Amino acid sequence: MDKIVETLTNLWNQTMFMNDQIDWRNYVMILVAFVFLYLAIAHDFEPLLLVPIAFGMLLANIYPDIMAKTAADGSGGGLFQYFYKLDEWSILPSIIFMGVGAMTDFGPLIANPKSFLMGAAAQFGIFAAYFMAIAMGFNGEEAASISIIGGADGPTSIFLATKLGCTTLLGPIAVAAYSYMSLVPIIQPPIMRALTTEHERTIRMTQLRPVSKVEKILFPIVVTVVVCMILPTTAPLIGMLMLGNLFRECGVVHQLQETASNALMYIVVILLGTSVGATTTGSNFLNVTTLKIVVLGLIAFAVGTAAGVLLGKIMCAVTHGKINPLIGSAGVSAVPMAARVSQKVGAEYDPSNFLLMHAMGPNVAGVIGTAVVAGTFMAIFGIGA
Repeated sequence: MDKIVETLTNLWNQTMFMNDQIDWRNYVMILVAFVFLYLAIAHDFEPLLLVPIAFGMLLANIYPDIMAKTAADGSGGGLFQYFYKLDEWSILPSIIFMGVGAMTDFGPLIANPKSFLMGAAAQFGIFAAYFMAIAMGFNGEEAASISIIGGADGPTSIFLATKLGCTTLLGPIAVAAYSYMSLVPIIQPPIMRALTTEHERTIRMTQLRPVSKVEKILFPIVVTVVVCMILPTTAPLIGMLMLGNLFRECGVVHQLQETASNALMYIVVILLGTSVGATTTGSNFLNVTTLKIVVLGLIAFAVGTAAGVLLGKIMCAVTHGKINPLIGSAGVSAVPMAARVSQKVGAEYDPSNFLLMHAMGPNVAGVIGTAVVAGTFMAIFGIGA
């Protein structure tokens, strides 16, 4: 009988309820994980991102040792800590950029180079949030890492935070960035409607010109050479993005393009999502600093969206109504979700209006623009690639 009691006591002592690392904050984060899972599964909000992030969050708050740090000799770490090392080393964000390039058609941007302007305008939110973060007491590196959330680009947010040495803020930054990427269909439409008239929302844009195969092949090569020569710190992101796109367009490496855009991409998303989610234990996440990061990220994203739309309005006026301002909202980096939102909002006022391909131009420009901004911050703070 004593043996049975001892066995049951040992089992009870091993449960979550007896773990001295667990407090009320972990239970709150478990509820947050359930909310994320609900949004991903029931409402299809970027499930490829939210499901692994939410599940990593769930596991880390039930069993914090799954993120236990490794010893000096590299042994003894929790499972997700080894995944997380790939984030810290900037491996996973760079590979994701390669996958995005392999999946994305840059043709709309090549066909309409003016799209670059709207992609650039959307980066205004990053700089606005940067100065606000400085005013709220963050140092320069922290402010830069937080403000990049405004690009709605999770991999770039992780990349910049690790390069600038802000690993203690990486969890909140990454979760905020990926959350806002997932919530693009909720956050952007009210801003788009508030800044445009009903007439502007129904503007039909002319069909994009055909883009030749030679142009599509030359584009990633030229962009890599020009951007990386001027700003070498962008090489890990811009280089991998353009390499993936070259796989897609050159026509002679179908196996590499298929691997980069499918199997490899999804493996990396699993590793990155679960490890990022696992950084959000209650003690790390539920504090005033995290609240500031979440608020600043939302401001950056909203200002970026507004700036893209406002520049779209200016371009609409300059071109005498040839550009629908709604596509300016796609200047953030959430590919292709932001472009789909432009299409959806436009279709609400004219179901036969097709804006998706036009919006892909600013969307791709936004990905490039956010990577360039990240490289600029690295250059400002003297950080090499």
